[in-house]
Order: sequence, then structure tokens, then C-alpha cells
Amino acid sequence: MRRLTRALAASCLLIAGTLATVAAGGGPARADTLICEQYGATTIQSRYVVQNNRWGSSAEQCINVTGTGFSITSQQGSAATNGAPLSYPSVYFGCHYGNCSPGTNLPIQVSQISSATSSISYTYAGGTYNASYDIWLDPTPKTTGVNQMEIMIWFNRQGSIQPIGSRTGSATVGGRTWEVWSGNNGGNNVISYVAPSPISSWNFSVLDFINDVRSRGAITNSWYLTSVQAGFEPWNGGVGLAVNSFSATVNGGGGGGGGDNQPPSTPGQPSASNVTANSVALNWPASTDNVGVTGYDVYRQQGGGAATQVGNVTGTSYTATGLSASTSYGFFVRARDAAGNVSAASPTRTVTTSAGGGGGGSGACRVAYTPNTWNNGFTANVTITNTGSSAVTGWTLTYSLPAGQSITSSWNATVTQSGSAVTARNAAHNGSLAPGANTSFGYQATYSGTYSSPTAFSLNGTACTTA
Repeated sequence: MRRLTRALAASCLLIAGTLATVAAGGGPARADTLICEQYGATTIQSRYVVQNNRWGSSAEQCINVTGTGFSITSQQGSAATNGAPLSYPSVYFGCHYGNCSPGTNLPIQVSQISSATSSISYTYAGGTYNASYDIWLDPTPKTTGVNQMEIMIWFNRQGSIQPIGSRTGSATVGGRTWEVWSGNNGGNNVISYVAPSPISSWNFSVLDFINDVRSRGAITNSWYLTSVQAGFEPWNGGVGLAVNSFSATVNGGGGGGGGDNQPPSTPGQPSASNVTANSVALNWPASTDNVGVTGYDVYRQQGGGAATQVGNVTGTSYTATGLSASTSYGFFVRARDAAGNVSAASPTRTVTTSAGGGGGGSGACRVAYTPNTWNNGFTANVTITNTGSSAVTGWTLTYSLPAGQSITSSWNATVTQSGSAVTARNAAHNGSLAPGANTSFGYQATYSGTYSSPTAFSLNGTACTTA
């Protein structure tokens, strides 16, 4: 079933009984790291991201992160088995909703993959759930939002639940026989492979499933693999479920060309402009490569600490937001090519943000509202772009929902509803928008009757255009 992971905000972690705040995708996780924050996340083995991702419920869910995986220690929610699950606690390699695992070579074009292997070990417990391994692909090297193709591998199914769509047959993939289900989740196509009996552990080729989906005409070799993920989708219960271990390796050099091991040239040092108390615009000289540069990963350092990836773009510019006033940051970039090779880091650009103060003007704005519906529920992703000439420091977006729609949970903004009137206020990390910059928030809601989207939005009292 559907689970939309979100652009990961600052994560509140309970570590050995002490409350600490870290950035999603931050430093390596230690054993016995308890995450209860709704979209809390951290890294393990300096390679993979573990996320709580309680996207479908406001009830408590906690996961205990170890050095090799995680387990569910608390699950207070319950969902009807004919609808969406509560959550998708998982570990992943690659990029998802703008958060890329450290040092990943994804996205990578399918034609350029020479091998893609993975291993997974599960511990099962009581409840209604599936043990799900996800493979995400898109026609573009997309690192944010929902990809157009989702491959689901159900290692275990407990309770009266089923994949999206309907069963369309069976297939032998990776030497095993699977039920095959096909469907559409509103914004993306889904092909699911369901094991007839539980599989506790397996070493396998991710390419076997990608190739089978390609043979069905759902993707082509020009598509990009963006992430692989493993975890659970619980509807009820699930305490004790665990991913004991997870690994994934994707190698470039495919396409019958004998393999390409040449990384792109090192990008030039970024330049900085439009420096405010909370943001800075970065530009850098492009890399060159024998098979073509597909994108750039942007990293940020502060106070001599470890570098954190904060962005992934296809061009040579990026606006870093959510910065602190009067603070020194270092920024550098790495280039990726179509074969999955990664360049050396560019020279670092050190930037000190301004002192801040005052409030931010509204100027012109544009809003893109993207829903994803199912049964009597939906999620909405709302992207705000500052199209004015001055920075916005602190924003409030107001609009009205159509009759019969009710918000149940939100992320990346404080969203309140009074009747049909909705007020969304920025979170601590996304309150500043430089000219041309954008930010997104989202929520889950219910609806009755026929679904429709809101059409008029105002930012800080100024009407916005819609995308």
C-alpha cells in the first residue's frame, strides 16, 4: 500500500533517556537510539538512512535504531485493512524526498547499472503488516517527491491486506515464484511481487526485479533508479518487527560499453550571493565527463563538523535555506555521471550569514498544490515559491479547503484548520525564502464525496499565483 515519505525535517531523538535534536540524515546512529518523532531519521554505517516515517497516523510509533537496522518498540495506532497503512519505518540507500543517503551514487540510469545487489534479514512478530522491500524509479534523476514507478517486494504478509491494484499473474524472479499485482496509486504506478510464504532473509539482485518490470513495458533503460528501501507497513500491532540487517550496492559501468570507471572532473568552487540571515544562493562552474554529468550533490559543514548533504540538483546553482543568523558555514559540491561515478569534492566556499532581525516582506508568490487520493483519504504536497525580489522571513499561507475535507496530520509546517479555512505557518527550518527559492509542506486528510483541490492561496496576506 501507499506510503509517501516526506522531506525530512529536524528529528527529535531520545538517546539513552536524554532528548537531543539532530538533522535528518545526520551523523552515524549508535546502538539503542530511540526515534519517536513522526518523521525522525538518522544514518547507520555512514551509508544508509533509517526513518520512522509515521505518515498515516498521529498515534505514537517508536523505533530502536541499531548499528545494522532497527526494530519497532511502540505502535499505538490502528488502521482499517481496506485502506492505507499507518507508516513505513524503513532503512534506505539512495535519495527520497530530498534526503540522500551519505555518499550514494543514486540516481543512476538503468542502462548504466552493471550490478545492483542487496541483502535483508527480518524478524517477524504479531500484527497486521507487510514486510516490504521497495525499489523506486523515475524517468528523470529525481531526488524529491514521488517517483513514477514503485516496485514492491512483499517478503511477508500478515492479515487481510493486499497490494495496490489487482493480481495479474505470477512470475519467477531471482529463482523464486511470486504473485504479481499491478495498480496505480494516483501519482505513480505500482508492481508488487508477493511471496507465497514468509521469507526471513535473502541475498538477491535488485536488477532481476527491474528487468522483469522493464519486460512488462512499465519502464525503459533510460529511467533512473533513485532508491531502494526495506521495512514494514503496519496496519495494527507490529511491536517486535525488526530489520536485523540491510545492505545495498549499485555499480555503474553498464550499457555494454565495457564499464565506465571515470568520475567527472571536480566542480569549481561555489560562489555565494544573496546572503541573508537564513539563506544563501550558490553557483559553481560545471564539471565535464565522458558519459555526461547527471547532477550535483550539495554539502554543508558547520564548525568543523561532518559534512551533511543538503541538496541534489541537475544544474549548477542551489539556494541553501534554514540557516542560522550570524553563523559561518562551508559549502562544497560533488558531480555525478550517468554511470554512477562521483567526482572529488569542489573547493569549499565559506559563508557567514547576516545578523538577521526584522520581518520578511511578502512580495510575489506561487503555489503548487499536488494531491494524492485513495478511497476517502488523500495527502497533499504544497510548494511555495518566492517569485518576488526580496526575501521572505517567516511565512503564513492561508486558503480554504473544499467542503468535506478534514486535515488529520501535517509535516514541515504547523497547519491548523477552522471550518474550511486553513492556516499553514512555517517550521523552524524553512521560514526563510530568498528570491526564487521554494519550500514544501504537506498533510494527510480525509474527504467525502468527490475530491477537488483548493484554488486560491495567500502568503503573508498577498494573493499568490498557482502552478
